[in-house]
Amino acid sequence: MPSKFRGKYFQDFSIGDEFHTPSRTITEADIVNWSYLSGDWNPVHTDEEFAKKSEFGTRIAHGPLSLGIATGLMDRIGIIEGTALALLTLTQKFMAPVNIGDTISLKMTVSQKKETRKEDRGIVTFNVNILNQNGQIVSEGTWDLLIASKQ
Repeated sequence: MPSKFRGKYFQDFSIGDEFHTPSRTITEADIVNWSYLSGDWNPVHTDEEFAKKSEFGTRIAHGPLSLGIATGLMDRIGIIEGTALALLTLTQKFMAPVNIGDTISLKMTVSQKKETRKEDRGIVTFNVNILNQNGQIVSEGTWDLLIASKQ
């Protein structure tokens, strides 16, 4: 039996639509696993004694780690499940550290829609904020996704 996807099609998105994801707590295991995966063993992420002397005072998560988790949080709400064709562009500004024990979530707002030459797809631009447990924006950016159109 074919799967039924929950994803929205290009036509289903409207400028100003806002989506909020569930949250996820960052663990030490996340940082260690990201270090292994990426090869980034910068001591501000992996050496507590070094990090204590840094401006952060403790180890912090890698910026791309929080971004990767944010993409997973977006997937959890299902708005692009089965309809996202590609992530075209991503710009992200990291504004505050994410510490072990912080809980992050994602707020996404549709800021632009653009039809393409192919009728079976369009581009949806999201303004994206990664928030910590206090509602502080720790990262903000813009993601352009290629989304399937209704046939």
